[in-house]
Amino acid sequence: MAITGSTSSRSTADASAPGIGGGPVLLYDGTCGFCARSVQFVLQHERPGGTLRFARLEGPLGTELRGRHPELATIDSVLWYEPPTASHPEQLLWRSRGALRVARYLGGLWALLGSLGALVPGSIRDAVYDWIARHRHELAADACLLPTPEQRSRFID
Repeated sequence: MAITGSTSSRSTADASAPGIGGGPVLLYDGTCGFCARSVQFVLQHERPGGTLRFARLEGPLGTELRGRHPELATIDSVLWYEPPTASHPEQLLWRSRGALRVARYLGGLWALLGSLGALVPGSIRDAVYDWIARHRHELAADACLLPTPEQRSRFID
């Protein structure tokens, strides 16, 4: 397993774990209005045929990942998770690296902005990310995340 501050990779995973397989998952704080609005933003701005799935950090997949990765104990905002495949190990991205990966997933102008953001040193990106994460409950009022019937199948819990 390689850990670089906001990334973790493992070559093995419990195939029976909730959410394993089926492509990337964005885990978010299910009690946070800012996070719910962020998921809604992703759903509104992704390219047609989006494959990203979603899960609450407090749900079964978030609990299982935290159990296997102690470095995630303090993560309470966004976590990009890619289950292992035959060609690459499990990947976890959090803090600014997770947000940049979401921008890349969205494509277009968002991917370009993410590429520009990647030029900023990680310590500065993470400091900005941490400030937003600390104040996220104040930045947006509570919001219910109500996916459309078409989107519901992409929510793991």
